[in-house]
Amino acid sequence: MTDKTYHHGNLAVELLQAAERELVLNGIEAFSLRAVAKRAGVSHGAPAYHFKSARGLLTALAATGYERLVEAQEARQSDAGSAPKEQLIAIGLGYLDFAEANPDLFRLMFSSEKPDRGDAHFDTAAKAAFGKLLDGVREVLGRDPSAHPSAMTQVAASWAMVHGLADLIISGRLDGPLALKEISGPDREMLLSRILLKALA
Repeated sequence: MTDKTYHHGNLAVELLQAAERELVLNGIEAFSLRAVAKRAGVSHGAPAYHFKSARGLLTALAATGYERLVEAQEARQSDAGSAPKEQLIAIGLGYLDFAEANPDLFRLMFSSEKPDRGDAHFDTAAKAAFGKLLDGVREVLGRDPSAHPSAMTQVAASWAMVHGLADLIISGRLDGPLALKEISGPDREMLLSRILLKALA
């Protein structure tokens, strides 16, 4: 294969898409550069050329996951009211939206030891996602969590609650009155908003 094979078009983007598909279909334990290359229809050396190793590719995939998480949150914010509490609820709903739509990627980002969490791209993307929650709590409380321990406690509690709810949802462990798979439309949205309001506001 020539270097042109390694450089064609948006190969790095295509490899990330193939990597996510491979993760979803075959799981993280079976993940390999060879499998990703085959799925993307490129030479076996192409993924290593761009990402060095399977860990490097998974790290990049997780980093893009955080960027997509922020996009999901901002999409919710754009549809919400301008009041600080409404914006904070929207940030939480965006978190849940992303987790439900991308459960395998969500687990890679938050639960897996595979990504290199010291990687610059990963660190920047993860901090940007955390910054959404910091900004939301700052607006609700009227003070900077970074400078006020009590406000940072609220950030930690809010994140723990939203993340825990997301994990319960994607694991299918909510049942009884909270069996969300049996609730749809406005009723589901209202229930989630009320849960988040209790925790976030």
